[in-house]
Amino acid sequence: METVQSRGTCAGTAERPTLADVAQLAGVSLATASRVLNRSARVSPQALSRVEEAVRQLGYVRNRAQHATARCTGAVAVVIFEEQGKYQSDSFYTRMLVGAEQRLIEAGRQLVVITVPRRAPRVVLERYLCGGHVDGVLLVGMHDNTPVGMLRAAGVPAVSLGRPPGDQELPYVDADNQMGAQNAVRHLMRSGRRSIATIAGPPDMSVGADRLAGYRNTVSQNGACEEALVAYGNFTVASGEHAMLRLLDRRPRLDAVFAASDLMAIGALRALLRSGRKVPDDVAVVGFDDAEVARRSLPMLTTVRQPVEEMGATLVGELLRDTNCPPEDPTRHVVLSTELVIRDSA
Repeated sequence: METVQSRGTCAGTAERPTLADVAQLAGVSLATASRVLNRSARVSPQALSRVEEAVRQLGYVRNRAQHATARCTGAVAVVIFEEQGKYQSDSFYTRMLVGAEQRLIEAGRQLVVITVPRRAPRVVLERYLCGGHVDGVLLVGMHDNTPVGMLRAAGVPAVSLGRPPGDQELPYVDADNQMGAQNAVRHLMRSGRRSIATIAGPPDMSVGADRLAGYRNTVSQNGACEEALVAYGNFTVASGEHAMLRLLDRRPRLDAVFAASDLMAIGALRALLRSGRKVPDDVAVVGFDDAEVARRSLPMLTTVRQPVEEMGATLVGELLRDTNCPPEDPTRHVVLSTELVIRDSA
């Protein structure tokens, strides 16, 4: 019988599901269940699906002391679920990696960066991450369809940057996205704006959902929550520009917009310029991130600052807590404060 290990002593006696339990629930042999978890040989898609579902239902986690720490690689993987072009053009990732890498260097670890397009197959990625090549995994930009069950089953420590979407239980580090959005909208209200729209991020990402929730909670207190004032983007300049044009078409007299990222806010500024609106005289604009582009825009962008470098460093710190023993609480999290930075756009 495998035993649960607690941090510090790496020993314990609490019972937990075994590989045999997984195999029995999935209706496969022990050898097949082992092949699925080790990614050591091909199995049928049906068997793969049944074993993964059994792992999820049972909350099965392999004994890391016997498996994952048998050979310390000294490497930590950061998996960024994003297209290569956006990863390279968005300074958020660079800033986060600077903080993470510095903390890893101090700990004598090596950073391995993996970018995964949203629709790319996950099998090769899972085989690599669960194959003993890394000591832990940092997950960035998770969507609803991001699988974490195999990492847990293989006993590989993993921490998410941002609250995991859906019902996935995983330690995470995040900024206070809801409060940041609420402060942005309150600032617009205090300045006399009455028709406040938002350009929200992808709804299947927690960062998009949380910032939208912060906007909705605040405007609804004043009876001004309308779906016509919500448009969606994907955290790019182009998506922000297109979303702003849609909002202007629906509500030509809107006088403020909160964009869920600085890049989308820059796109909104472009659309407003094209449409003949002056910022902030006609329409006020607030972004989120406080990226370098916010200080270089005309007008300079009012935005919500999140401590991106600190988030990267904290993410690594949380992961290093788990590289010797399995995590005590997969739902633990750290949420860092945000700050409204007032400039010229609002």
